[in-house]
Amino acid sequence: MARTIGKFALAVLGAVALQAHGASAPVQPQRQVPDTMAQRTQACTVCHGKEGRATNAGYFPRIAGKPATYLYNQLVNFRDGRRSYAAMTHLLDHLSDAYLREIADYFAGLDLPYPPPQTVDAPAQLLERGRILVQQGDAKRELPACVRCHGTAMTGVEPATPGLLGLPRDYLVGQLGAWQNGRRHTPTPDCMARVAQKLSAEDVGAIASWLSAQPLPANPHAVLSSPDKRPLDCGSVVQ
Repeated sequence: MARTIGKFALAVLGAVALQAHGASAPVQPQRQVPDTMAQRTQACTVCHGKEGRATNAGYFPRIAGKPATYLYNQLVNFRDGRRSYAAMTHLLDHLSDAYLREIADYFAGLDLPYPPPQTVDAPAQLLERGRILVQQGDAKRELPACVRCHGTAMTGVEPATPGLLGLPRDYLVGQLGAWQNGRRHTPTPDCMARVAQKLSAEDVGAIASWLSAQPLPANPHAVLSSPDKRPLDCGSVVQ
């Protein structure tokens, strides 16, 4: 033990002597960080999961493979205050439109498999109510079917309408609630706010349960166009 301590003391004294004579310690090579969008967007994947696939947290949505214009619009909405979530606003506050477009294009280009449906064993009556609202709407309440805007397969419509399958139930509930209470907006005319405000709490739960219980079709990509004319004018689509 004494011999070991003695060697350590000599090493310390030697380092001090070198410093006194102007000698410097060996310079450690700097770690090289790759300048890629995957590296730059690591802050995004902390919440949205590896490569934007989403996580099991239940609230953060999948962003991989969503239409690029939709993702871009949402980034701008967070930055400009039309969507309210402090962490997103903090990340995006000083980013330019051009850079937000790069981020949106990057995540839109990630073609990755989807996980199995999150919701299982939901009551059949609840799921049927959700299915009817999604696929047929409710004419008596002038409530259009979700498929009229989000596509027959509910995988989205280019360039700016997202798919609603493969999303956590809690996220869907939260966003419909945000449209209802004014915490989420789009440029006028705000069609989703008009739709959401006609939904009851039971409607919201049924829609979110049905959507989150559905498997993705063989082709999960957004379609280029919808055979149906949009039932409402939407400011988010034309941006």
